[in-house]
Amino acid sequence: MADSPRPSRRELLTRSGSALAVLGASALVARRFYDQGGWQSRSSSGRREVRDFRGQLAPGPSDFVVAHAEPDTSTPTQLVQRALAALGGMQRFIARGDRVVIKPNIGWDRTAIQAANTNPELVAAVVALVKEAGASDVVVTDASCNDPGRCFQRSGIWTRAHRAGARVVLPADHRFRTMRLRGEILDEWPVYRTLVEADKVINLPVAKHHNLAKYTAAMKNWYGVLGGRRNRLHQSIDVSIADLATFMRPTLTIVDGIRVLLRNGPQGGNVDDTRRMDTVIATTDQVAADAFGCTLIGQRPENLPYLRMAQERGIGTADWRTLRPREHAMYRDGRESTHDLAIPAHMDPAEAAFLIAQSMVDAPRVVLA
Repeated sequence: MADSPRPSRRELLTRSGSALAVLGASALVARRFYDQGGWQSRSSSGRREVRDFRGQLAPGPSDFVVAHAEPDTSTPTQLVQRALAALGGMQRFIARGDRVVIKPNIGWDRTAIQAANTNPELVAAVVALVKEAGASDVVVTDASCNDPGRCFQRSGIWTRAHRAGARVVLPADHRFRTMRLRGEILDEWPVYRTLVEADKVINLPVAKHHNLAKYTAAMKNWYGVLGGRRNRLHQSIDVSIADLATFMRPTLTIVDGIRVLLRNGPQGGNVDDTRRMDTVIATTDQVAADAFGCTLIGQRPENLPYLRMAQERGIGTADWRTLRPREHAMYRDGRESTHDLAIPAHMDPAEAAFLIAQSMVDAPRVVLA
């Protein structure tokens, strides 16, 4: 067989250019359809997207409540019931016929005692309160980091929430749609439709350590709204947390401080890294929830840049003292007390929160950083 004629230099350049064009187009298509949520994490212009689920709240006795108990004197159900009662009752937030989504942290393939996910009894108790307030539909969901089926089952949340009457929804590709958030670094990203299309949303995180953010609870819990490659947001984690808290304005925030993760978060795994605190925080302000809640693990608000960013954006306040705070305390001798918290104006809010949070805990105590 005769040898094929060698292509000329011009033909080689033409073929190479065509091949590069095909490769470039393929890369753009792959980036568009495979890596959604990774390639559009950049600065955006225009007004930021907001999903505000707060509505017109009826007046109540307080906008910030901490309910806590001495060891072995309470259950998670009792604590959240007392916290909501002191806040004005769940009917202050949920109207008859509302479609409500409850967003716990169900991110990890861990059991309840490892404190990486929200306490399952607490989730079930909130479901029951929402149903009693007249909600027509109650959904419990999260976009897990580990395998969702294992996370929902092993955490105990699937079973307890279902028994309490909730629809437990696992994340799936068809439940996400791309949205323009117009955040400082979050622009176009896949968003969990189940969460953003409700009438009311209750944020129900667990208070724990995070190796990058230092502390995670209310604001960081909104990572579960996103699909895509969320780990890429860790390069600017504080800004991404502020962007998400700008986007999601919940009806109510309830922080699980029943058992907190002090070290090696967010996944944990070692029970020795946890501590029983028997605390529930209920508030209308997610920034205040984190400013107080971080002291449960010995952290200070000024060490969390995303709190400052959130205040600057007008999302909420780190000074929980301005929210007419109340405390409900449960004691070993059976006494219970609900009262206003009068904190001197000159006192550091973090020090006050730490003293309140630690007041029911047996030694050894967490040290405020």
